[in-house]
Amino acid sequence: MDDSRHPTVTDPEFYRVVFENDRVRVVEFRDTPGTRTMRHHHPDSVLITLSAFRRRMTMDDRVVEVDRAPFEAGWMVEHTHIGENVGDTPAHVMFVEIK
Repeated sequence: MDDSRHPTVTDPEFYRVVFENDRVRVVEFRDTPGTRTMRHHHPDSVLITLSAFRRRMTMDDRVVEVDRAPFEAGWMVEHTHIGENVGDTPAHVMFVEIK
């Protein structure tokens, strides 16, 4: 992956690395209602929600709205998108990125 497209580079005000080794990188994400990210890339990851949120994900060929409850975990395939918090609550998420 081109590290210049990693969200910690494109949107450091929202994303930060909290742990990294040769197998995984753990990234924390936080934002507030109305905020929008730059276009960025996520590798295959486990997504763990720490708060409920609603987001609009704009990918190259489609737009998807996502609602998540707190304390869910799920697989997220590699993709590139722009994210926007379209809900009423701040979002707090952890990504466990597979290297």
